[in-house]
Amino acid sequence: MSGAHAFRTLPARAAIACVVLYVVIALVGPFVIGSDGLALDLENDLASPGRVGRLGRAENGVDVLTALVFGARISLFVSLTATVVSLLGGVLVGSLAAVVGGKIDAVIMRCLDVLLAFPGILLAIYLAALLPPSPLAVVAALSITGWVGFARVMRSSVLVGLTKEHVLAAHALGASRVSILVRHVFPLAMTPIVIQASFGLSAAILAEASLSFLGLGVPPGTPSWGSLLDEGVAFLFIAPHLAIAPGLCIAVVTLAFHVLGDALRDALDVRSAERPS
Repeated sequence: MSGAHAFRTLPARAAIACVVLYVVIALVGPFVIGSDGLALDLENDLASPGRVGRLGRAENGVDVLTALVFGARISLFVSLTATVVSLLGGVLVGSLAAVVGGKIDAVIMRCLDVLLAFPGILLAIYLAALLPPSPLAVVAALSITGWVGFARVMRSSVLVGLTKEHVLAAHALGASRVSILVRHVFPLAMTPIVIQASFGLSAAILAEASLSFLGLGVPPGTPSWGSLLDEGVAFLFIAPHLAIAPGLCIAVVTLAFHVLGDALRDALDVRSAERPS
């Protein structure tokens, strides 16, 4: 599929629209909607949609729509920060392993294999349980293993880039190793990293919601999609709207980033290949 056509498909356009809407709501929404809906209103406790509030009310009368908008801001901050931290760490470690090679590369790869042997979400849950609840604690919990995938992708991309004909030609013409890496290898290696970041954002949004759902994310009382979903499950048969709204938000946004990652992969024509380990 050509690069231009990859973004012209209906799923890709829908994903882009969802991602843009999500970012706009997270950045601008809290200022537009205000925080009045987060105030307690015991008279409208668990009110149905339409009667009081477009999406109804949560426990203690908190407006569900307002909570979702403020939760989007928390979700975007945590997922974007965790992805950027993981990307920077993974790019640094993966580049070091590929460029230095030898025993250092072997040691780094074995360490990555050990980290990959443990489910990332379990390590995130353990770390989040040790730290005081806060968005930064969630970022730390998600970044502790999130960089591993970026490191493996970066190492493989650099090793493949070093075998490209134009890179070998530049080496034959006497270009320095640093110049070759900076001008020829790293720009090509960043293409799969960008795609990995799109999938990483999807995973980070879902992981943040999971930690908040378990009570290990943001502090109690802070609106987040995961905590709102947790509250909705407790009142599933009394007020189903409380679980449906955040559940749909989580599902739609994570799917949108995943579809966007697929479109990026098709547009940039990244193909899997046999890579040394």
